[in-house]
Amino acid sequence: MKQQLHFVTVAATDLDATRHFYGALGWTPLLDVEGEIIFYQSAPGQVLGFFLADKFNQDLASPGDHAQVSGITLAHNVDTPKQVNELSNTMAGAGGTILKPPQPGQFGGVFHAHIQDPNGLIWEIAHNPGWRIDADGSVQLGG
Repeated sequence: MKQQLHFVTVAATDLDATRHFYGALGWTPLLDVEGEIIFYQSAPGQVLGFFLADKFNQDLASPGDHAQVSGITLAHNVDTPKQVNELSNTMAGAGGTILKPPQPGQFGGVFHAHIQDPNGLIWEIAHNPGWRIDADGSVQLGG
């Protein structure tokens, strides 16, 4: 298996709220199947999908409710602490819930916030002066 991740699919409780939230952030759906699933291109070769919870469970064809978001965060890095504040406010205005307001982190000079989307997915918005994102999307840790 190549060391690549192409799709992250999350169970969604409300596709309309999802569409509004990510649309307010400037995201454009790659594919939007009304009442079923929305896909967004999140990086070259990577898609973030929101699958309506009951359809998500049906697709797994496994007993039980697997449509719970737990123990995961998605992170988006920005260039400045000011951008952490601005994006956190934009996300809250779009229906997100600020779980941790923008503040200095515990290590590495990071400044970050945690915002929950309408489905319960937690986003970390961060500025880390020790990390960089190259033009091709590659993440460089510690340099």
